[in-house]
Amino acid sequence: MHSPAPRDPYRLAADAATAIASATACRRHDAVVVLGSGWSGAADAFGVPVAELPMVDLPGFHAPVADGHLGLVRSYALGDARLLCFLGRTHLYEGLGVDAVAHAVRTAAASGCRTAVLTNANGTLRPEWGLGTGVVIGDHLNLSGTSPLRGPRFLDLSRCWSPRLRKLALETDPTLVEGVYAFLPGPHYETSAEARMLRTLGADILGMSTVVEAIAAGEAGLELLGLSVVTAVEIDGGPIDPAEVVAVAEASAARLGTVIRTVLERAVVTRHSEAGGTS
Repeated sequence: MHSPAPRDPYRLAADAATAIASATACRRHDAVVVLGSGWSGAADAFGVPVAELPMVDLPGFHAPVADGHLGLVRSYALGDARLLCFLGRTHLYEGLGVDAVAHAVRTAAASGCRTAVLTNANGTLRPEWGLGTGVVIGDHLNLSGTSPLRGPRFLDLSRCWSPRLRKLALETDPTLVEGVYAFLPGPHYETSAEARMLRTLGADILGMSTVVEAIAAGEAGLELLGLSVVTAVEIDGGPIDPAEVVAVAEASAARLGTVIRTVLERAVVTRHSEAGGTS
């Protein structure tokens, strides 16, 4: 007996977008934020949510399994614009496939979003970047051997991470640094030799998320900003404690949430108001 064919991921994202529009009483959203490990406190910067629901209530979503991921979807009003926020994500190491990892971003695109902010916790390959340092992702290395794109969906990723949004973030908080993020599938952490190799390849930070979503965002034409927080030192550091990773991210979330809000107000809310758009 043959297994049923998997659902088309783009159709599934459209179904989830329809469900979000119904649950939030908002026909379309303008921007999306995906909050990674320990980042949930950043959502406080967006104010009181207009609506909130569990991710698992939406077609195609799974409950997050990593610590520091709440598994919630919220809708916020930022001026005349609307913000969609996913508090948690699905990781590649969960074994659900790349479409499950890309699903939130594809759903956001189907919901009308044209701007995306992806966040995560990282291990740094630069010991001078201390714990809690905020990093603007300037580029990435996809070392997972995977992509959410199948078939001849050719995509230029040379400007995947928006120069405009990166500039706004760095202007908003001068303590931020900019670096290259290396994506590995996990869930194990790297050996010391692997960390040295990655530094030689040009990586500044590394982690187990974000890049599959970034490729999906690029395919959908979303303007993309990546923000990461240093939660461990991968070179010349001690053993990595997953609980400490979440704790360090939580301690930095409020400050970086303010950065996200300011960038979105400058990049999205102003543009939305000038266009006379409504939700």
